[in-house]
Amino acid sequence: MQTISTLSIIGTIFTIILSIGFPIALAVVAGKKYKAKVSSFFIGAATFLIFAMVLEQILHIIVIGVLGLNKDSNPWIYYIYAGAAAAIFEETGRLLAMKLCMKKNLDKPNAVMYGIGHGGIEAILIGGLAAISNLVTMFMINSGAMEKSLAVLPADVQGVTMQQLEAIWTTPAHIFFAGGIERFSAVLLHIALSVIIYKGIKSGKKQVILLAYGVHFLVDTIVVAIAASLSVWVVEALVFAMAVGTLALAFKYLPDVDGVPAEN
Repeated sequence: MQTISTLSIIGTIFTIILSIGFPIALAVVAGKKYKAKVSSFFIGAATFLIFAMVLEQILHIIVIGVLGLNKDSNPWIYYIYAGAAAAIFEETGRLLAMKLCMKKNLDKPNAVMYGIGHGGIEAILIGGLAAISNLVTMFMINSGAMEKSLAVLPADVQGVTMQQLEAIWTTPAHIFFAGGIERFSAVLLHIALSVIIYKGIKSGKKQVILLAYGVHFLVDTIVVAIAASLSVWVVEALVFAMAVGTLALAFKYLPDVDGVPAEN
């Protein structure tokens, strides 16, 4: 086994901080400074779990697993499908959650808190837990504990495990930072989309709600399409730019709707 570099370990810790610490810090600020309700965070988190991690995955099993759609056979159909599925499930979940579960507390601070919960649980599950697992593995490799653990396993299991572990020490150190940047941008994007949906509900303008679907579709389709062909840092820079642009759209360019009664 090769020793894991200090920079790789720092990058993994960086990703843990941004994937777990950042959304938690945002939630604390939203709750204390802007009086958003903690329940809005958990509504956002639960909505992501139900609509993205359960319902959307069932569709993926059918379309990708059963029907065989993939990026090799039909790349652009696959890209469009992936973007559309994410947008439809997550924005519909966001819309229903705000209209049904947040009707009494639907204002900008709680829309932001919802977005923190929606994007935060995604960051924790996809970025944070994976990074924690990687960090533990890195320390075990560097301390020699991993080699001792593998020694007691059957030879075939050792071989498979070594192939899996090899990805950790062969991955360039800077890549371990990318996951944190990705999750940071995703949380910002979910906050922005949540505010757009909130403003669409409060204003009664369906075109504003459709705007959230369109932005989500565009972002996900672009990311899936370019991920394999461009540098990871070009992709992350583009995702960050789209997240910041969506934040500007949500907070600066769409009319404020504070004080407007929620539409039924």
